[in-house]
Amino acid sequence: MNSTKTCDTRPPIRAPKNDLEFPNILGWIVLRMNTRTILLGFAMLLAAPLLARDKTDVMVMNNGDRLTCEVKGLDAGVLYVSLDYVDGTVSVDWSKVAHLESKQLFVVKTADGSVYSGTLRTPQTATGRPTMIQVVTTPNQEVVIDQSQIVRMIATSEKLWQRFSGEVSFGTIYSKGNQSTQYSLGAQTAYVRERWNARASFDSNLSSSTGVNVSTRNSLNLLALRLLPWNKWFYSGLGGFLQSSEQGITLQTTLGGGVGRYLKNTDRTSISVLAGMAWQDTSYHQSILPENKQNIAAALIYTEARLFKFSKTNLDLTAALLPAVSDPGRVRFNTNATYYIKIFSNLKWNFSFYGNWDTRPPPGLSGSDYGTSSGLSWTFGLK
Repeated sequence: MNSTKTCDTRPPIRAPKNDLEFPNILGWIVLRMNTRTILLGFAMLLAAPLLARDKTDVMVMNNGDRLTCEVKGLDAGVLYVSLDYVDGTVSVDWSKVAHLESKQLFVVKTADGSVYSGTLRTPQTATGRPTMIQVVTTPNQEVVIDQSQIVRMIATSEKLWQRFSGEVSFGTIYSKGNQSTQYSLGAQTAYVRERWNARASFDSNLSSSTGVNVSTRNSLNLLALRLLPWNKWFYSGLGGFLQSSEQGITLQTTLGGGVGRYLKNTDRTSISVLAGMAWQDTSYHQSILPENKQNIAAALIYTEARLFKFSKTNLDLTAALLPAVSDPGRVRFNTNATYYIKIFSNLKWNFSFYGNWDTRPPPGLSGSDYGTSSGLSWTFGLK
């Protein structure tokens, strides 16, 4: 009997070079197989209901053009609308809109920090007078606002899934010369109500090259914010989860909260700062640090900044400073910055920077981890 031999051309499974590399490889495999699929599926699930509303809103421009459309929202001086005969979302200069009517519910935010919820219509005004927007909060109650004072409008609904907006981004680089691979994956989503909102963001970065240990960084950040009775003031709670092979961190959990204020809130710039307290629990890899757990209480200073340019670019920046109270002299600092350039419709190109610093890391471990990435972003809802 003749026997046939087959040649298996698949590369052999390589054992990790050390204990630190194993969780990185395993985490990378899990991320690639599960997280990306879950996030993309979640984003599409949230995005789908946002496309279902009928286009019955009315918009009239200063030059007299009248359009029947679906108003999606207002952000950074741009009114986003959808038309039956146009593929994708159209960006309209908010200052050029003379009349607007919609039976859809919107959360309307003004420059002085006031927030209203209701349907929209525009009352008649004398020629040359500023355009006013009526927010009909109940059948018998309405608020009239100068159009120029409205900095954001977010479409909302009694249906849970129609209150979300966000984005999914991905980037990758491959080099044959040294078998180098880099990828970045990110997702953000926001849930907005009249007096409060909640946000979540996930970022993952991996870099591998022949002869070098795989380097990974994964972070998940959560934030909930509620406005106080005083305009521009709010209180907020936040949580963060970080894994960084560069710093030997298997898991760093941060929980904190405090009181904050919007320092600037216009259709071009939004800046807020929060002060409070936080607690950090950090687990280091045991093969590097025998005493692999550290807990610290710290003061918290957290800031967010968003800069816009009409329908073209925007910059999002977050930073957290944590001076340790239980370990005086030790300071941790985290930051994330992303610059977006619109390509068309909901597709953007982004360039991101991330960084973590610790002024007193455990012996033998790095006190910093930072890097950059770029890729494409797809947004859903009003993001």
